[in-house]
Amino acid sequence: MTVRFRPLDPVKDAELLHGWVTHPKAAFWMMQDASVEDVVREYTAFAAHPHHEAFIGLVDEVPAILMERYDPAHLELVGLYDPRPGDVGMHFLVAPTDTPVHGFTRQVITAVMTELFADPATARVVVEPDVSNKAVHALNEAVGFVPEREIQKPEKKALLSFCTREQFEAAVGVAA
Repeated sequence: MTVRFRPLDPVKDAELLHGWVTHPKAAFWMMQDASVEDVVREYTAFAAHPHHEAFIGLVDEVPAILMERYDPAHLELVGLYDPRPGDVGMHFLVAPTDTPVHGFTRQVITAVMTELFADPATARVVVEPDVSNKAVHALNEAVGFVPEREIQKPEKKALLSFCTREQFEAAVGVAA
């Protein structure tokens, strides 16, 4: 499996993203009732923000991943923890499929983390999934994330977790 990431185009990728973020399996994405126009608006705003980037992940050249990278000192977690230099916030979503492949999502999060740590300035990845999203907690743990504590965000109760480059490399058994 080869994975590469390209910048998301809010207009060209809107139809694709709409199908992903409104799918029942994407409930934690909190865009279930979004229109295509809502998706364009949301990702156009992300593209314009200096501390947020979104990418489409291509698995064997087929779009299959939405990855967001953000600066938690400026977005999402402002005032909820003490950011460190090199902290990078991350969200990811795997495209829905009618034919799930065992282990695929773990390969995806490993590819996402490898991409984030490919930037030498990234020292630690920060995530804040919904506390009730047990599946993503297990995936996060598999790639080295360590939960710190529950936090209350405006839209959800979240599990604040961190993963250093060293924790990731130890968890997946290869250098990032």
